[in-house]
Amino acid sequence: MVSRTVQIITGLIALALVGTFTIGLAHSISTGFAGFWGWGGGVVLAGIVGFVLLLALYDFYDTAVRKRN
Repeated sequence: MVSRTVQIITGLIALALVGTFTIGLAHSISTGFAGFWGWGGGVVLAGIVGFVLLLALYDFYDTAVRKRN
């Protein structure tokens, strides 16, 4: 079993990497790489990425941070 401190540090590193990748990918797609111009595709994609990052943050909290009995 891995200690709680190692889980938190590893989770924060993984969260930062996933966040950097997904935000960078969404930015490159929204700026015209895939043809999403204007409000149509960029805002929707930003909402999806934000929701996915919130899910990842909740899973990190549930797995590593929250104390269980």
